[in-house]
Amino acid sequence: TPVPKPPGLDDDLWDEPTMIVPEPEPEAKQEEHSVNLSLNTIADAADPTQVRGALIVMEDISDEKRLKSTMYRYMTQELAEQLLASGETKMGGDRKDVSVLFSDIRSYTTITESMTAEEVVAMLNEYFESMVDAVFQHKGTLDKYIGDAIMAVFGSPLPLDDHAWMAVQTAVDMRHRLVEFNLKRREQGKKEISIGIGLHSDEVISGNIGSSRRMEFTAIGDGVNLGSRLEGATKQYGCDILISENTYRKCNPDRLWARELDYIKVKGKNKPVSVYEIIAIKEGPLAREVPQAKLDILDHYGRGRRLYLDRQFARAMAEFGMVLEINKDEKAAQLQLQRCQHYLTNPPEAEWDGAFTMTSK
Repeated sequence: TPVPKPPGLDDDLWDEPTMIVPEPEPEAKQEEHSVNLSLNTIADAADPTQVRGALIVMEDISDEKRLKSTMYRYMTQELAEQLLASGETKMGGDRKDVSVLFSDIRSYTTITESMTAEEVVAMLNEYFESMVDAVFQHKGTLDKYIGDAIMAVFGSPLPLDDHAWMAVQTAVDMRHRLVEFNLKRREQGKKEISIGIGLHSDEVISGNIGSSRRMEFTAIGDGVNLGSRLEGATKQYGCDILISENTYRKCNPDRLWARELDYIKVKGKNKPVSVYEIIAIKEGPLAREVPQAKLDILDHYGRGRRLYLDRQFARAMAEFGMVLEINKDEKAAQLQLQRCQHYLTNPPEAEWDGAFTMTSK
């Protein structure tokens, strides 16, 4: 409403005052909280049938809910609930006996160089969805994605008595899932993929490592490094699942079709370790029949290795040659044959223990 000019005042002396409208105060920043709400009546002490008031208790559970949401990305809901109940979610870590699994897509760069970004992301999402489900099915924890690779831990953050067996079953399950994954891609006219898996069981440092703002369930140590090295070694032996002797011995060998491939020193380690290829699981839902030709290969290869370690290189060559007669693409037998030929002309030293030093990761 205009302010009226006072009576008797000349027009040139009158300035209509400016109305100042205060700016609205900024809205308070709203934060969403999750709460547990409980409501209890308060009875009269003299007459319990009379209600004299009410008690309302609100418990802020926002942090716990956010923590649960984060944990569900790395483990099953059941394992997350057990972990929260145990109080193991604090910062820090300790030494634990675990099995570490690494898997990686072979020739990833070559496969994806002719694909669009959208196709690469779609392929990886579908692949990870299936493989991580295999980890969760066997009580494992997803540690991290490393590009196209997966690192999983069995026996952390909560102890798992049969962690080695669970890890082996996961590896075999991933192999079976890959067959189904490739079948779909073949039907769609897309490139198939292959993977390598390395497993090692050892004592590692495990826990919540990071800052107060962001921490990560992870495992570190030589045991983790060896698992990664074994995954890389699958390329040299032409196999898809390679496990250490620690993992092999923690499982019941009678439940597995496996062969001792080699006795090696990996890059960065001085102590040699026996490594095994997992052929198949003998019983249970993951069991598969092993062809007779494969069983014959296991027989000849095993005899060849025993002769090789006994320095009978000529006889060992005959056994490895039989393996190649059955399957000319047997990469492990080709490697053993080359070593036998080398030692026939360059005999090993007296203290030779049969270990082969790998020069690549």
